[in-house]
Amino acid sequence: MTGEVDMQQSLDPLPLRHEIYVMKRSLILVCGLLWAFAGSALAQVIPPGGSIYNPPVPQPPPPPKVYVPEIPKMDALPSRPSVRVAPRTSFGDRVSSCLDEAAAAGLNQADRAAYSRSCANLRD
Repeated sequence: MTGEVDMQQSLDPLPLRHEIYVMKRSLILVCGLLWAFAGSALAQVIPPGGSIYNPPVPQPPPPPKVYVPEIPKMDALPSRPSVRVAPRTSFGDRVSSCLDEAAAAGLNQADRAAYSRSCANLRD
């Protein structure tokens, strides 16, 4: 009879489950301790050819912003940019400034008249 009892005890899965439970718990505990103590030590490893005096690697620049153009609508009229035109000075003011320039350039009376007519017609 003792042979049958030994055989049933060896086939009973309960002791094996108990051992697996204990092994899982101890494995989790060991891994947790290794992670806690070795995690900080791994951050202090200096690669070959490196130095503790090297500055840290700079962060990469941010990615460029992407702007999506506005889609034109079928019924909308296209927008045209408006151009501002400076108001034109009067003819008399232009002639006066041209006569002053001609006198400053040292032209005689006849040359000043010819210069002021052509200058006043070309200027804004």
